[in-house]
Amino acid sequence: MEDKMRGEVLIPAGVILIVAGILLTFIGGAITAGSQSKDKGEVKAAGVVMIGPIPIIFGSDRNMAITGVVLALILMVVAYLLFYR
Repeated sequence: MEDKMRGEVLIPAGVILIVAGILLTFIGGAITAGSQSKDKGEVKAAGVVMIGPIPIIFGSDRNMAITGVVLALILMVVAYLLFYR
């Protein structure tokens, strides 16, 4: 019975997060396209790959890598709370 209740919460939450991500992507693209300037900017990026409980973090500079570490920790806590509580 408890598994059914978990699915009733997780499935709509997942759908809402996917829709929110798609909307934020379009909004961010529209804002970026509307405010393009002639100046060449510097691009910074970071990424986190989770292989089981082990995060692999990479970034274009130290600050972005630290941001990736923080996001990986948040992701690990959220996963723990959703699946083991």
